[in-house]
Amino acid sequence: MKAVISKIDLVNLIGKIQSIVAAKPAIPILSNVLIEAIDDQLIVSATDLTVSMRCYVEAKVVEEGSIALPARRFFQLVRELTSPQVKISAQTSETAEITTGTSVFKINGMNKAEFPTLPDLAGSPEITLTSSDLKEMFSKTAFSAAREDSRYMLNGVQVQIANQKATFIGTDGKRLAKSFANVAIDPSVTGTYVIPLKAVEEMIKMLDDSDAEVHLTLAHDKISLESGHLTLITKLLSGQYPDVERVIPAKLNQNFSIHREELMSLLKQISLFTSETSSSVRFSFETGQLHLAAMSSDIGEGRVSMPVDYAGPTLEIAFNPYFFLDILRHSKDETVRFGLNDPHNPGLITDSTQALFVIMPMRLNDAPAPRKEAETSVS
Repeated sequence: MKAVISKIDLVNLIGKIQSIVAAKPAIPILSNVLIEAIDDQLIVSATDLTVSMRCYVEAKVVEEGSIALPARRFFQLVRELTSPQVKISAQTSETAEITTGTSVFKINGMNKAEFPTLPDLAGSPEITLTSSDLKEMFSKTAFSAAREDSRYMLNGVQVQIANQKATFIGTDGKRLAKSFANVAIDPSVTGTYVIPLKAVEEMIKMLDDSDAEVHLTLAHDKISLESGHLTLITKLLSGQYPDVERVIPAKLNQNFSIHREELMSLLKQISLFTSETSSSVRFSFETGQLHLAAMSSDIGEGRVSMPVDYAGPTLEIAFNPYFFLDILRHSKDETVRFGLNDPHNPGLITDSTQALFVIMPMRLNDAPAPRKEAETSVS
């Protein structure tokens, strides 16, 4: 193998693929990346056996070939190089030579045959979306997914394909985010796919806010995303995703608008008075007003209020302020709609997009009741 490549292009390529390499690989080869020089392209592949990525960049290929190199050492060396051009050559299947100017470095690698073969999803159903739309769908749901939950299926984002619509759902049991997009696909194609959170987060990094088309290929146990010069393939989580529809309120006793940024500001203030053992804020609604209160024996207490167009009976409910903030950050518009039934059932937050967010309440006795004297002194 012998190829010459721009150092900037190689660094950019490394930046996209480095997070796929396992920090504690199950087998030694997984700490390596596969370097292939084929058809005037340098292709770099990495896998942790669950998530795999392949990316390529144009290069001058003098001699085709391939080698697996230790990712961390190779990446560190490339970043430190100062020459604008890098020559990579391998005279044997287990040693590569990196040359820039008068500098020559030899890195011991491994034979390509030991590197796992990346799956081929050719022939599977495919949906096409714009990069910005898919990024928004994933971003609006991934934050609600669990990270290390014993309920294995919650550690991912569910994608449902039915009736030419793709529905994205993320939940950790305490909050839920749901969004959907219309897709051009054969109406007979249906399926449910739960993508591991690590893969979803890598997909979000791959995508940008452009109108460029990206392709999502759907196999029964794997899914791949192709965006420009990048292809990510991931195994799916296997099992039964919970029926989340039953926790989404179908009917609301109270549904009113609330200023998103003002509520975010107050939640950031009041969350400073919650503790790690009790991250609970009391929301007290009365005609035209929302009062927020939090108290910690170690820190103190805080009380703030803001105007809202609530017009129902006095209602008190407690929420985790950090979960509420996450939802508001992923919402759009100056105001959002907030729907409630009672202190024991979840609240529903919506905006002008095709997304909805559900947040489960906490026990009211974890947060202090409002004090009238405090309410009149805080605007």
